[in-house]
Amino acid sequence: MLPAGLALLAGLDAGLLLLGLPAPVTAERLPAVHGMLLVLGFVGTLISLERATALARPLGYLAPAVLGLGGILLVVPAVPLVIAKIVLAVGAACVVVLYVPLWRRQYDHALLTQLLAAGLALAGALIWIGQDALTRVVPWLIGFLVLTIAAERVELARITMGPRAGIRLLIHAWAVTAALVVGLVLPDAGAIMLGLALLSLTGWLVMHDVARRTIRARGVTRYMAACILAGYVWLTVAGLVLLLGMPAAQPAYDAVVHAVFLGYTFSMIMAHATTILPAVLRIALPYRPAFWAPIALLQVALVVRVWIGDGLGMPVAWRIGGVLGVIALVLFVLTALYSALRGPAAAPIAEEGSA
Repeated sequence: MLPAGLALLAGLDAGLLLLGLPAPVTAERLPAVHGMLLVLGFVGTLISLERATALARPLGYLAPAVLGLGGILLVVPAVPLVIAKIVLAVGAACVVVLYVPLWRRQYDHALLTQLLAAGLALAGALIWIGQDALTRVVPWLIGFLVLTIAAERVELARITMGPRAGIRLLIHAWAVTAALVVGLVLPDAGAIMLGLALLSLTGWLVMHDVARRTIRARGVTRYMAACILAGYVWLTVAGLVLLLGMPAAQPAYDAVVHAVFLGYTFSMIMAHATTILPAVLRIALPYRPAFWAPIALLQVALVVRVWIGDGLGMPVAWRIGGVLGVIALVLFVLTALYSALRGPAAAPIAEEGSA
């Protein structure tokens, strides 16, 4: 968890630098590794740590260890950037290997989807070794996070999604993969295909996810549902923007990247933090009403940045939204630490399937 936390803080610091604002650390190459720090250095390490915990074998922890090391090396000036990229790619390869025994243990479509998603992360990491820009890498990272999180939703809400949920998820996963392959040769066509696949996947998830019903509940159940549905909204936004073709222009690129990596991914992380993190860390993380503050601020930040800043072309709103996003994530971390340190709290019991 420590390397993941450092990657998160470094990524947020790099985000401030990219906004042209003062930041605590001003290392020269931080802005260039901002995306990889957050996607593979932080989220990738968390995902692989959770999977290693599920595997319950010491060798499984090699994946989060190498990914975490790669994230740290990205910000160490003494280490050539290409070396850090290679270590990160090795970490992504370890994640692929980590999923193999999990899938053999349970021949499940959701696990197979996660295995495929890990392969997309590896492909993105390998592509990044040969270039500086992330433009061609981002679609592969989108595939990795979207499919991994969607598969975990299917695993957690299998009862309400029906017995064929896994195969439908896998079909969407192959559609996303096909779009990424096409995008290597025909970027615009690949982006449109990816947008259609994301919209189809989001529509299917919204129709069958129990969050549509549990949003009317109370306490942690309602909180989780709100976070999940917010994530689906931002994934829809990204899919719609991709229908315009490869987002080469800065406003479109920024909108897609932050709608997926911030709006979808971090909304889902906030939704599941009180259930996933205790299972991984063996530390209680009770839900408290204070958790509503960071998720609400995150949505405000995205509206200001994506809708007003990118959509209406207002640089001031773009910067304000960026700063609010950083504050929201830091506030979430502080809220989680406060809740864990304070200990168990009385809270309504989550309804069946709310996770």
